[in-house]
Amino acid sequence: MSTVDSPSQDGTAKQEMTGQVENVVYRSEDTGYTVFSMKIPDQKEPITVVGHSAAMWVGETVNAEGEWVQHKKHGLQFRADSLTCIVPTSAKGIERYLASGMIQGIRKVMAKRLVQKFGKDTLRIIEKESKRLEEVEGIGPTRRDLIKSSWIEQKAVRDIMIFLQGHGVGTAQSARIYRQYGNDAIARITDNPYRLCQDIWGIGFKSADSVAMSIGIPADSESRARAGLTYTLRAMTDEGHCFCPVAELILQSQALLDIPAEILTAALEHQTRIGQLANDDNHVYLRSLHEAEITIAEKLTHLKSTPAPFKPIIVEKAVPWAEHRVGIAFDPKQREAVNLGLSEKVSIITGGPGVGKTTIIRALVEVFAKRKLRLHLAAPTGRAAKRMEEATGREAKTIHRLLKYTPRTGMFEHNAANPIEADVVILDEVSMVDVPLMSSFLSALPDTSSLILVGDTDQLPSVGPGNVLRDLIASDVIAYVRLEHIFRQASGGLIVQNAHHVNNGEHIDAAPEGEVSDFYFIDSGNPEHMIRTMLELVTDRIPNRFGLDPVAEVQVLTPMRKNKLGSENLNTVLQEAVNPKGLAVQRFGRNYRIGDRVMQVRNNYDKDVFNGDIGRITTIDEEEQKIVVEMDGNAVFYEFGELDELVLAYASSIHKSQGSEYPAVVLLIATQHYKLLQRNLLYTAITRGRKLVCLVGSSKAVGMAIRNNEMRLRRTRLMQRLITLSGAGNYIRVMDEGV
Repeated sequence: MSTVDSPSQDGTAKQEMTGQVENVVYRSEDTGYTVFSMKIPDQKEPITVVGHSAAMWVGETVNAEGEWVQHKKHGLQFRADSLTCIVPTSAKGIERYLASGMIQGIRKVMAKRLVQKFGKDTLRIIEKESKRLEEVEGIGPTRRDLIKSSWIEQKAVRDIMIFLQGHGVGTAQSARIYRQYGNDAIARITDNPYRLCQDIWGIGFKSADSVAMSIGIPADSESRARAGLTYTLRAMTDEGHCFCPVAELILQSQALLDIPAEILTAALEHQTRIGQLANDDNHVYLRSLHEAEITIAEKLTHLKSTPAPFKPIIVEKAVPWAEHRVGIAFDPKQREAVNLGLSEKVSIITGGPGVGKTTIIRALVEVFAKRKLRLHLAAPTGRAAKRMEEATGREAKTIHRLLKYTPRTGMFEHNAANPIEADVVILDEVSMVDVPLMSSFLSALPDTSSLILVGDTDQLPSVGPGNVLRDLIASDVIAYVRLEHIFRQASGGLIVQNAHHVNNGEHIDAAPEGEVSDFYFIDSGNPEHMIRTMLELVTDRIPNRFGLDPVAEVQVLTPMRKNKLGSENLNTVLQEAVNPKGLAVQRFGRNYRIGDRVMQVRNNYDKDVFNGDIGRITTIDEEEQKIVVEMDGNAVFYEFGELDELVLAYASSIHKSQGSEYPAVVLLIATQHYKLLQRNLLYTAITRGRKLVCLVGSSKAVGMAIRNNEMRLRRTRLMQRLITLSGAGNYIRVMDEGV
């Protein structure tokens, strides 16, 4: 073991030293970059070491190779080119090691008890004779199993971390990789590193490709070409497209991989031949998306032509009766909508905010309930289903719960072979439903079921691929009614009025600051001033004037995730303003604190939570290394290593707010958002506010958004498939230009 040379040396000589980790000052879970203090034997003061390590815990012995450097701000540091962590062997070192929180079920008190009982043999006992842990006060069978499994996982994760770090990959996803692949992780990654970007959330193609290059896969290999083609298509689905023309797919994949087009063409033929991809008249799909698009068109066509199992409803009597039940005299369009829902096997009701879509749903529910039909109400998100339930007084479910998603199998219990029992299904917020989910939903409907789809085509399209509601209406194959007359005008109704102004390309109206209204516009083009104004609104003006809770009832919306006015920075600012103190855990560059408002950013079927779900952190258990988030009245548990699935949600992107309504919305719109400023984006943001919308931004930026109505078309052939199957015309091919 080397000791430290005099710090006065010039710092150019490479050195090696070994010592014990005293304190981890900073660590990035994303990159493994670590700043820590290390105690060297026979040296009075610990030294500061910086470098990258797969994992690090207080009490470990570390071997560091590197050189001394003089940091401008932090002074003399040892910059390590390599760090090798060694499990401690002394009783004192083992105690500190276990007390650092690396093992679930062990904190400082329990670490002390274990070492007092087993001394230097403590780690061997945990790994080899874990039954003996029950000899220690406070450890029963449950905690013993937790300690043993956590120890095994930590060892495996570290091996994976070291392996990945050796191939140029960061450490943030190592625990997730272990949970996905188990002890076979390294073997499976070595066999096919490209599976990482398909199987592990948060790992992209470039990271998987880096591993592949590092372990010796040739740059021009067909296996790399196949992976690159699939990645390119998946990237397009992330942008909302269902397919890509062959020529463009080859060109984009060539730009990504820098390999000859001939190899890519051969790889495409292979992937098509084995069924991984589908080439439909030179339009290339992921096979699952191709099948889903076909399923939607075929199922809707079949539903339309299959008789309902109940006697026809006499609409001439039912509509006046429904008017009486809901206490509203329908206008002609509303009457037409109710008539359509009662008489057509498949129908669509569309329109903007305040035009009575919810009233129509209530009326239809009353009629179907009177006939004692088997009726299901559903929506794509929990929040939308809850609003539907509150409006109708009848149970509404998410599509996933209606179809009974099974995490163990990754499939829905209800499908074509096991359809749900339903005479009628009403599906709300259909603009949010993408092609894969709509396919699964329709597959699970019995052929005899009637279907009523409700949604707003002027909102942002679904996050996932396709533009289902817009395609169905554009096909003119499904009967639909567009509601246009505005009814909801409470408190002056400027929210609803302005939503329609924006949708019509007109200037917004705003009340003077002194007047009580539901819509205010504060003109500001300076980002710093916008943030100060936003903070004042959230923490002072809105709570004091409208009595709304700044954490639970006020939502800040912004077009972007990055930059000063992006949701990430705004969340940091807002957390410091509304929830600055209390127990917190730091992971993935964020502080998670009890009381924080958080959002789920991926579908996690095991936890039954979905992208966009919002909750509050209620518990942080440092010993178990878990937090508890309350979402819609349910307690959802997250291990510390899973916290990259959660972000702070005081501020959110407008895209993430789809399907949600909030009592109050503070909306930031600036010219620096110019790439995203579109009419449907502003329209969607304004319609998220139920009682109050405060728009903070520049008149120029708002004008840019209102004028820009050039929505980027999504590549989908659903409309054409419907037209073809209905016999309404010849198959219309999607032209490559402008799609």
